[in-house]
Amino acid sequence: MTEERLQKYLASAGVASRRASETMIQEGRVAVNGKVIRELGTKIVPGKDQVTVDGKPVQPEEKLVYLLLNKPAGYITTAKDTHNRPTVLDLIADVPYRVFPVGRLDYETEGLLLLTNDGEFAYRMTHPKFKMMKTYVAVVQGVLTPERLDMLQNGVQLEDGRTGTAKVRILRKENHKTVVEISIHEGKNRQVRRMFKAVKNPVLELKRISVGTLTLKGVNLGEYRYLQDDELKKVGQRLGLHLSNGGN
Repeated sequence: MTEERLQKYLASAGVASRRASETMIQEGRVAVNGKVIRELGTKIVPGKDQVTVDGKPVQPEEKLVYLLLNKPAGYITTAKDTHNRPTVLDLIADVPYRVFPVGRLDYETEGLLLLTNDGEFAYRMTHPKFKMMKTYVAVVQGVLTPERLDMLQNGVQLEDGRTGTAKVRILRKENHKTVVEISIHEGKNRQVRRMFKAVKNPVLELKRISVGTLTLKGVNLGEYRYLQDDELKKVGQRLGLHLSNGGN
């Protein structure tokens, strides 16, 4: 029988992304055959070993699904919130599958958010080595000078390291505000907001409009749709995966 790393098994079973599964293991929430496991290198035999998360058995997810949500501001990108704020899962309550967000959009940010039960897809979409481009429209305070624009394009020093190159263009200027389109391939926490803050043009509004070839076309704010097979084929080619949405 073929062994499989525990975190990969959890991801493929639709429990969470691979990174989130690793966190669950380290927190002592995962048990194998009744024994709590905290080591990330642990391997199991699917179908033989019994795996539980928070005491509930994990069953492999047979059908993989991929959703595109147009997230409104005021929703948190987690399954649960200790402060009882609404979560993005509240917006897809009628979806008959257990899915989780691919990456995050912060509480105040709107726009394109993917959800899935495919852990490998989530892992590759968010890992920096695959350089999946994410594009945002930001309304920032003040005038974005040519010098600041150049800084954003060539990399900004943040407290957790220097950002990579970005594509930035000014869409229009309003009263003491600038509307900017920015594309990045990294996924640091609140990165776009911190980049603009670093060049002294703090973000007033932020919306993600695309991830790779995927856009918000036809999806109203607060609504979602399943990705189509032609979209999944393009994304899959980019990630080295064969993807299908199971007929949705």
